[in-house]
Amino acid sequence: MKYAFPLDKYLDELSRIPDVREYGEVTKVIGLTIEANGPRARLGEICRVFTDPAQSIPAEVVGFRDQRLILMPLGDMRGVGPGSLVQATRQLLTVEVGRSLLGRIVDGLGRPMDNKGSLNGDTSYPLHNQPPDPLERQRIRDSLSVGVRAIDGLLTCGKGQRIGIFSGSGVGKSTLLGMMARNTAADVNVIALIGERGREVREFVERDLGPEGLARSVVVVATSDQPALIRLKGAHTATAVAEYFRDQGLDVLFMMDSVTRFAAAQREIGLAIGEPPATRGYPPSVFALLPKLLERTGPGKDGTITAFYTVLVEGDDMNEPIADTVRGILDGHIVLTRQLADRGHYPAIDVLASVSRVMPEVVPREHQQSAAKVREVLATFREMEDLINIGAYRTGSNARVDRAIRLMEPINGFLRQDVREKTALVMARDQLLELAAS
Repeated sequence: MKYAFPLDKYLDELSRIPDVREYGEVTKVIGLTIEANGPRARLGEICRVFTDPAQSIPAEVVGFRDQRLILMPLGDMRGVGPGSLVQATRQLLTVEVGRSLLGRIVDGLGRPMDNKGSLNGDTSYPLHNQPPDPLERQRIRDSLSVGVRAIDGLLTCGKGQRIGIFSGSGVGKSTLLGMMARNTAADVNVIALIGERGREVREFVERDLGPEGLARSVVVVATSDQPALIRLKGAHTATAVAEYFRDQGLDVLFMMDSVTRFAAAQREIGLAIGEPPATRGYPPSVFALLPKLLERTGPGKDGTITAFYTVLVEGDDMNEPIADTVRGILDGHIVLTRQLADRGHYPAIDVLASVSRVMPEVVPREHQQSAAKVREVLATFREMEDLINIGAYRTGSNARVDRAIRLMEPINGFLRQDVREKTALVMARDQLLELAAS
């Protein structure tokens, strides 16, 4: 009597096991990079660098020089020496994804760091995905409330829009992100803290995000003390997690703080492997990498990723290279100014310097007209502000200026918002229409 055994799955597993393990040896360590005389490996492949027979660190192949591999470690290089063995794994980086990630905090490679056990994900996603086909993306037609009046009213966002938040240091970027994460109408938040100070991570999670925001969020953390490659991969890990939820048909709010530190990490890597500095010390790979990362978010076939990327502008210079490049890629920008922050005006959004390029597509005509009228009032007041403050303007000289003076206090009241205050999009729209009609 013959028996049929289900051997196919075992044979499939055996076929994946390499017959020979390939090794190379470390020949040189320079700065952030390790050079090895093998094994055969592809760009982006993960290798194991052995510090002793039982211990190894992962390293990614980032380049080649004189028939040698250039590796960038994904951990501490201590213990690596001449002759240390390098083993090819034939694998690329992936991240574990699934609904079980909600409420979790993971590191730049997607490993849990919140002491809540394993992730128990449903599947794995590659860190480096291709953006959706441009012709398969759905059009942005619906608005997404973020619960911040100044944005919902005057800079309304659409589901699948990508927006930059530009500001100097210390003017409320993290606080604004926390407000949006708590108040948004999106199904899921994915938050990437790239290059943050270690002290600020817990503050953001507990104070700005809070238990309510964390419960429907995934937080990816790569602090400033970690290797440049970990900080770089943290952005890709967070984007891959957001792509998973988008592929499930959900509306995702993706927030990354900050693109500037992501670019700085790539600058470290590029200069370490011999790239020439092109613009203010940034090598060409930085400007090639930015659109590849930023284009991965946005609308897909079913779900959407509405993305907010913070850009830390050096010396409040809005035209520095990273800010200028990012502004050209995204679908709008929100500018936070130190002048407003110094007056205690929070969130410190400069409405006149900000724009949402998809707002005309996602709001009713009367909403758009009301927003234009409020902007006109703000522009009129700003033009005459110095004369008004020194008492050189005489009331009655100009009806537009008189109206601007009368409405500035109510408009500022609309634009200011307490950290714990939540305003729905419909309420923000009604208040805006009332302001424009007064």
